[in-house]
Amino acid sequence: MLALFYLFAAISVISALIVVSARNPINSVIALIVCFLSIAGHYILLNAQFLAMVHVIVYTGAIMVLFLFVIMLLNLNKATEPMKSLGMRVAAITGGGLLFITLAAAIRHGVSIQSANPFDAGIGLVRSVGHVLFTEFLLPFEVSSVLFLSAIVGVVMLAKKEKHQPNASVEPLTEAERARRTA
Repeated sequence: MLALFYLFAAISVISALIVVSARNPINSVIALIVCFLSIAGHYILLNAQFLAMVHVIVYTGAIMVLFLFVIMLLNLNKATEPMKSLGMRVAAITGGGLLFITLAAAIRHGVSIQSANPFDAGIGLVRSVGHVLFTEFLLPFEVSSVLFLSAIVGVVMLAKKEKHQPNASVEPLTEAERARRTA
């Protein structure tokens, strides 16, 4: 288990470094997908299968596909990317250095966290999450599903185009019809 943890941790850190250092945005997105998948591996090691699957579906599936489509639609090129100013570079290096110092101090002093509850092996399983969701939180779950359904219907209605009849001639309104419609 410890070897898998270190493997997933190394994959996460290396792919995160590729995300911020890649010149091509497509390569950056692919490295971010690998990073998200390795984080889902950490969730599975923590016995949180439900959280791992939600993480894969939501982040890796939906949001990364959205990022990829935005990058493709914007057609980001190296030639169109503006150069960063010297002040921006100095601020980035300073912020990164301060973050590194903070992380090094935290590792040096160590962190001891006491667990609030005793260990329960079934706490992150899909069965236990589903049981709690459909017993204690049934009403909020159903209300959110109705909310999502109404949002989907609203998006479809907004995206629906009106059909125009190509052969129908449009005649101007008479004064009487215009007055009747405004009244």
